[in-house]
Amino acid sequence: MEIKFYKPNVTDIPAMQELVKAEVENGNILLRTEDEMANTIRSYIIVQVDGKIAGFTALHIHSARLAEVRSLVVSKQYRGFELGNKLVDECIKEAKEYKLEQVLSLTYAKSFFEKSGFRVIEKEAIPEHKIWADCIRCKHFPICDEIAMVFDL
Repeated sequence: MEIKFYKPNVTDIPAMQELVKAEVENGNILLRTEDEMANTIRSYIIVQVDGKIAGFTALHIHSARLAEVRSLVVSKQYRGFELGNKLVDECIKEAKEYKLEQVLSLTYAKSFFEKSGFRVIEKEAIPEHKIWADCIRCKHFPICDEIAMVFDL
């Protein structure tokens, strides 16, 4: 099994949207339009297995100290190979390169992120611009049941 991590280009967007479609429909991941994804294409990291996109995530920078792991998804076919953990590790590595202080995750997968060194925080500790810019678009808004977690760099 050949595993490769790379920065996508805009021609990868349709395959990325197809991969994340079920998670968007069930409310686990926010919908990102083609234009939104194109606009933030530099924040994404793809993992490819044997030439096929197996998953992706994005590291979205909110401020000079805080970034967020977003849209983390791995194809059901490739779950169990630690690809999600490796994608998070790639985000942490990139955040360190940018000299950020913390990486945030809003998640339903607490134990998954704990394994990567994240800790639970109160949602009130998250900058308001983050909450209102994204959360208002969530199908669960305003009743948020996600867990806020951070990784200290």
